Amino acid sequence: MSRPLFAMAAAAIIVACCFAACPVGAGASAGGFYDNFVVKWGTDPDPDQRVEIVDGGRLVTLTLNNVSGAGFQSRDAFLFGEFTMEMKLVPGDSAGTVTTFYLTSKDPTAVGDGHDEIDFEFLGNVSGEPYLMQTNVFAQGVGGREQRSYLWFDPTEDFHNYTILWNPLNIIFSVDGVPVRVFRNHDANGVPYLSRQAMKVHATIWDGDTWATRGGRVKIDWARDKYMVMDYCDDPWNLGRPAECDMDRLASAV
Repeated sequence: MSRPLFAMAAAAIIVACCFAACPVGAGASAGGFYDNFVVKWGTDPDPDQRVEIVDGGRLVTLTLNNVSGAGFQSRDAFLFGEFTMEMKLVPGDSAGTVTTFYLTSKDPTAVGDGHDEIDFEFLGNVSGEPYLMQTNVFAQGVGGREQRSYLWFDPTEDFHNYTILWNPLNIIFSVDGVPVRVFRNHDANGVPYLSRQAMKVHATIWDGDTWATRGGRVKIDWARDKYMVMDYCDDPWNLGRPAECDMDRLASAV
């Protein structure tokens, strides 16, 4: 199925979804937007300003304003598959906004936190400065694997494909068919992998101005760090180097 979603004005996104996966315990629907997705937040009290579904559900616009952000999720949960969203991000001054496409098993009503999650997050910036793309992986409630990089194009000018390929061996993040990150299964070596919990697909836009743009400092000159790439294996927050970093390095040296 294919579904777009758009970002406009100061905070919105366009996304088209295509899932090559089998939902757990159900058959995939070929119906419209509301057959496959449910709007989770951003419908009240200003639904027309934050969630707009047009063209028979082919195009969805999510908007952030001073009342709330917006988001939707798939009705079905999936265990493995390939998931693509076609997105166009917020143009102009997008500092403080966070636009996301992710999979998660998290249940807000559940006690405790042992969820799995695979994230694409796009951190806005001041006009004329580039977006930061952040990926992250949570396995059994443990994250801290953020990796940031700049895109090689302006994600606000046109739609681009963002893909998560999740199988028993790897999680591969791709942009327009180009792999940008691989998270390998090292479960046999004691590093938890995402293989037991089905996850739903989400897309959201929300206010992250306490941290998204230079740790909450909105006006920042990113030109000096134009080609910066931050890798969680470098342990930028001094949280301890994750075990899979050395395992991947050893495997590539063999």
